[in-house]
Amino acid sequence: MTIIQVALDIVQLERAVQIAREAVEGGVDWLEVGTPLIKSEGMNAIRALRMAFPDKDIVADMKTMDLGGAEVEMATKAGATIVCVMGVSDTETIKDAIRSSKRYGSKVMVDLLGVKDKVTRAKELEAIGVEILCHHVGVDQQMLAVTGLEELKAVCSAVSIPVAAAGGLNSETAPKVVEAGASIVIIGGAIIKAGQVTEAARAVRKAVDGKAPVTSHLYKKYGADQLREAFTKVSTSNIADAMHTKGAMQDIHPVLVPSPKMVGPAVTVRTIDGDWAKTVEAIDKAKPGDILVIDAGGRHVAIWGELASWSCKVKGVAGVVVDGAVRDVQDIRAMGFPTFSRYLSPHAGEPKGFGEIGVEVHCGGQEVNDGDWIVGDDSGVVVVPKGRAVEIANRALDVFERENRIREEIQRGSTLPKVLDVKKWEKVQR
Repeated sequence: MTIIQVALDIVQLERAVQIAREAVEGGVDWLEVGTPLIKSEGMNAIRALRMAFPDKDIVADMKTMDLGGAEVEMATKAGATIVCVMGVSDTETIKDAIRSSKRYGSKVMVDLLGVKDKVTRAKELEAIGVEILCHHVGVDQQMLAVTGLEELKAVCSAVSIPVAAAGGLNSETAPKVVEAGASIVIIGGAIIKAGQVTEAARAVRKAVDGKAPVTSHLYKKYGADQLREAFTKVSTSNIADAMHTKGAMQDIHPVLVPSPKMVGPAVTVRTIDGDWAKTVEAIDKAKPGDILVIDAGGRHVAIWGELASWSCKVKGVAGVVVDGAVRDVQDIRAMGFPTFSRYLSPHAGEPKGFGEIGVEVHCGGQEVNDGDWIVGDDSGVVVVPKGRAVEIANRALDVFERENRIREEIQRGSTLPKVLDVKKWEKVQR
């Protein structure tokens, strides 16, 4: 039977133990004390899992790079049965880790994350006595929608020892790594971020045992051709968190309250106070699904109104952002066209023709280039540079999904400071 290992990649030990209980109820076999948990709680995290689950295999994801023997000894004495060492570390480090594992009664799993030639290294590691390999697509790689499936197949074909597969897997993708040859499936977010962990684990168990995908609406990674779908699933708050509080436009507010969600690539416009020529010319240049982003210098004479909005709505333009003034508010609200602006004003200017289309502009204090992704909702507007759009979309989804589990724990009777153990993680003042 294929082994399912849950990666407890969170920093709060009490939460990790509870999630582990629910995951075991759903059919998980091995419990991984994830690197964030080990760095947060040390060997006590391993001890706590061992006490709570005396009959389960406990994997310590130490990510050891040096002192292989010493770190395997520490983890094994704390209760781990499998200890992870990095494949990019020196071969002597791995050999000493193996010696220590034999002495203290554990196994070494070698993680191939970061190894350039994984097939060659896998063969070398098998030859020196490594008992388990792990083909691992790291979190930062996952955010770029990397799957590594073909590479996994090559590693599994090259060795006869068990190979674990890790990296953004869920109930839809887990059967694919089993088909590729993995005998251990490592699941992180698709279980630990779920509001109902037991049900999520059962879905993975069903998919792995049945060798057929079970539909999942979450825990997916999106590519460049799926950006609109991905950004539609998350809020501007999720995106701002994913960008480390960058990208949010300041003092740009929705004209419609509540505002329809607005998602699309930018068509940029620069104009001057009251000159609406280039703003309406840009409508003809925009494609369905685009968003006009207009830099009007943050001034008070309206350069956008009802008729321009109707032109966009009929054409299929997704919305408009104006760092300046908008008028005809009642009509724009009546038609439901997503509009965001700094000011509202009944006073309109005239078409003088100054300005440019498709150039770098500044809107709400943010630099915006033609083709950058724009997302707007009731909280405001964020801009995502087009070169980072895939990464940020996936990171924002990760933020959204993690909040689902926190929300569930609060609804069970906890509070946000308790769930996050806020006092413990306040920044130490120097």
